[in-house]
Amino acid sequence: MKLRLFTGFVAAWFCASLAFGQAYPNKPVHVIVPFTAGSATDILARTFGQKLSEMWGQPVVVDNRPGAGGTIGAGIVAKSAPDGYTLLVHSAAFAYNPSIYSGLPYDTAKDFVEIAPLGGQPNVLVVAPSLGVKSVKELIALAKEKPGQLNYGSAGTGSGTHINGEKFKLAAGIDVVHVPYKGTPEALNDTLAGRVTYFFSPISAAIPNVREGKLVALGVSTAKRSSALPNVPTIAEAGLPGFDYNLWVGLFAPAGTPPDVVDKINKDVDRVLQLPDVKERLANLGAEAMPMTPGEFKKFVQIELEESAKVIKAAGIKAQ
Repeated sequence: MKLRLFTGFVAAWFCASLAFGQAYPNKPVHVIVPFTAGSATDILARTFGQKLSEMWGQPVVVDNRPGAGGTIGAGIVAKSAPDGYTLLVHSAAFAYNPSIYSGLPYDTAKDFVEIAPLGGQPNVLVVAPSLGVKSVKELIALAKEKPGQLNYGSAGTGSGTHINGEKFKLAAGIDVVHVPYKGTPEALNDTLAGRVTYFFSPISAAIPNVREGKLVALGVSTAKRSSALPNVPTIAEAGLPGFDYNLWVGLFAPAGTPPDVVDKINKDVDRVLQLPDVKERLANLGAEAMPMTPGEFKKFVQIELEESAKVIKAAGIKAQ
């Protein structure tokens, strides 16, 4: 009798779980973006959010919660119900923050489940035309002529643009001052105005200003040139051999989110990636697809956590 009851309970639980996954989503899904509107992370979140909304027949609401290198928004999601209705779209900074911030209000390794990467893209090193610098070598030479007098902007301490800037600083052997902003748009605006010397901007955010001649693109951070700016050399080609930095953006959920829901979202993200207009959109943004299963993405993030910790320690990056 007890065995039959137990078997019935397990069967009922399994069916309920399966039904939950099949029914998902049956109400609006909220996506927290821990950076400002117009940032690279935000652009990808809204691109996928729109398509998932159309696919699911439910609103996908993007909510920007910037601050503290993306830890504020991540903290909100970590404490949300693990039901698939509150998700996080974060940048590579997700993997950097544990090495930068002490006393985070969440455990990066335990409080989230990896769903899928949305894409990866290079940052592009940009300066204002008024600076008069036209190459990476010229910028490095100027920095060495004026140690401690030049500065660079970032989307915030611990952001991907900050880590990229520190990698460049270490590789070039220059002494420049870091100026953290609330997000990419703010850093871009001050680069345009000449208030900061240079900025490693996510390429999707910088392209309009580069194409209009409002900013000069000196190099892209990845090992390969970007199809969106094919005439712009890589940083490696432009004077720092071996330099490579990829700004990835991924989708996460609170730990405990049902595996069937995680798998469904992962598969639907993959379906979105196959849409011709999304492929075109990513190409125009200079972004590339990074299809992975949840398990593969988990391993990828773990490697990012370990590798970024080495750079952060070498650069002495700490929360301000």
